[in-house]
Amino acid sequence: MGPTVQVRFTEGFARAFTGGVREFEVEARLLRDVIRAMNERFPGLGERLVEETTVAIDGMMHETAYFQPVPPGGEVFFIPKLEGG
Repeated sequence: MGPTVQVRFTEGFARAFTGGVREFEVEARLLRDVIRAMNERFPGLGERLVEETTVAIDGMMHETAYFQPVPPGGEVFFIPKLEGG
């Protein structure tokens, strides 16, 4: 078993895509591992995460970069992108 990280979603995003569940624990070393794990649990969610969210890893904002390392025990928070207008 590899290192685990905490994955969190906003309430609205969770309601729309994960049946309202906002927190998950997954095995991951890189952000792509997190996205892959979430897509396995909720088919199609991986594409939504890449296209519709920005990610904060331990409170630092990142563009969705597949090879961004995720520290063991870290927190990955997916935030819906704001639409300009």
